[in-house]
Amino acid sequence: MNQFEYPRPQLVRDNWINLNGTWRFTFDDELKYSMPEGVGEWTHEITVPFAPETEMSGIQDTGFHRAVWYEREFELSPNGKRTILHFGAVDYAARVWVNGQLVAEHEGGHTPFQADITGAMNADGKQVVTVFVEDDPADLAKPRGKQDWLLEPHSIWYPRTTGIWQTVWVEQVEDTYIASLRWTPIFETYEIGCEVFAAGHTQEELFVEVKIWHGEQLLADDYYKLLGGEANRKIALSDPGIDDSRNEILWSPERPTLLDAEVTLRCGDRVLDRIRSYTALRSVSINRDRFMLNGRPYQLRLVLDQGYWPESFMTAPSDEHLKRDVELVKLMGFNGVRKHQKIEDPRFLYWADRLGLLVWEEMPSAYRFSSRAISRMVSEWTEAIQRDYSHPCIIVWVAFNESWGVPNLTLTQAHRNAVEALYHLTRTLDSTRPVIGNDGWEASATDILGIHDYDCDPEKLEARYAVTDPVRTLFDQRRPGGRILTLDGFPHRGQPIVLTEFGGIAYDPKQDPDADKTTWGYSRAHSADSYLSLYRRLLKVVNETFMFSGFCYTQFTDTFQEANGLLNADRTPKLPLDVISAATRNVAQQKKDIETEGDGIPGGTGMP
Repeated sequence: MNQFEYPRPQLVRDNWINLNGTWRFTFDDELKYSMPEGVGEWTHEITVPFAPETEMSGIQDTGFHRAVWYEREFELSPNGKRTILHFGAVDYAARVWVNGQLVAEHEGGHTPFQADITGAMNADGKQVVTVFVEDDPADLAKPRGKQDWLLEPHSIWYPRTTGIWQTVWVEQVEDTYIASLRWTPIFETYEIGCEVFAAGHTQEELFVEVKIWHGEQLLADDYYKLLGGEANRKIALSDPGIDDSRNEILWSPERPTLLDAEVTLRCGDRVLDRIRSYTALRSVSINRDRFMLNGRPYQLRLVLDQGYWPESFMTAPSDEHLKRDVELVKLMGFNGVRKHQKIEDPRFLYWADRLGLLVWEEMPSAYRFSSRAISRMVSEWTEAIQRDYSHPCIIVWVAFNESWGVPNLTLTQAHRNAVEALYHLTRTLDSTRPVIGNDGWEASATDILGIHDYDCDPEKLEARYAVTDPVRTLFDQRRPGGRILTLDGFPHRGQPIVLTEFGGIAYDPKQDPDADKTTWGYSRAHSADSYLSLYRRLLKVVNETFMFSGFCYTQFTDTFQEANGLLNADRTPKLPLDVISAATRNVAQQKKDIETEGDGIPGGTGMP
């Protein structure tokens, strides 16, 4: 990713150095080395931020490797300033040295960490950073999402990601600086909550100036004193009144209005720090059986998004690829994604904010239940919520998926306690968004009831969900996926019901007789006509079923052996995008000729 893609889009400074690029690298499968000076041989060069399993890393080794080392030089003079070293994400447990001094330790493969390296820097400006990462491929008690524990990917699990997989960067700040910033839209009173936290040397007379614009129009220019290193204020905006005028300033997928912001930290007349940011005015809530956006019922049309690329796995090949994914989702008629088993790069959230795409953020699962696994989940999930709290695109938090990591919910109280604890923790850290405790089935504490049902017979789906008494016929008698939908003691209380996984049609125009051995799909279509027909019929049912407050189709792209995407893994569409869009939105469209010869991949393009 190039120098101009600032990796933290809601707290932007002008002066920073991107440390992506070529690093020295070696595997340490036997844990032979404990300190940088002990590394006997650097056996490879690697291109950061791509994991060594990927083609774009330059290594492409998908074997089992327990630990890895990285090292590179960079030039930066201390300049009398604080120097902060940032890591976007490192999977899984990292230790970092600068010029031989240990400066940071972090556990958690999907969340950022940083180190103040001022005291470790060389005065001549020549610096060396060394990183050790331990990521045991057999450890099922750590949050690992879709990373397979077998040598070769199987079923719905994918190749592993080891080590650095998001941007590494460094910036210099004054002795006192803005450490973090939180925005909270308050739709009911047309206010923006603003929390500013300072770090570094404590000073008595610290003030923060906050400016907010809607386009060229200045909406606020406020000045606050920091008390105890922080300021927490509500900034009142002028309510335009009538809905037509209100819509000009509200954020939604149809009109993704962002409010630009500038936050300046001062000590008297001296500017200590100045950052650029943005926020938005919007609300998400639950009203009886409907999901609400900006105070109005809003039908969710989501697609399941794994967030993988063939050549780079969990790391996007470029910022343009992240932007293009957001554009493709919208071009196919969806208004949101359920990011599945992955805490996505903040740059994806930036494009979702800017282009208008709803995001469900989901905690990557561990696959063993233990106190250590839950402690790890709590720590990493807390960091993820703190990192992404201010993004207007995020509308739902999902703590668990399909009872992964808590497999005995119907029998074991400790497993039920874990789901309820994560639900309440999430609601505590963020009271502004709905939370799903366990998505798919066996629900307990939850604001939305998510159902996973891969029955690809549209008539059976319609019969199952177009019922007049869902409490009796659905919750008591029928069990999609063979699982009860709600645990004993947690009856459906009228929450919105969303079909959060369904579909999963694999497109197999070549009718490969060995396809079931090499690719995964919940059902198969062997021609473009049959593929489109089944997709249209499924989407017609879920769009017209009044019980549903929305749906999430599986899935956005083919991902390794899981070949049930609407797009191929390289983002080329299997059907013309406008045809997919019409079916997604259940809009009648004039029949078009669809090529079924050859590869059967008609129309549209992927990445330029």
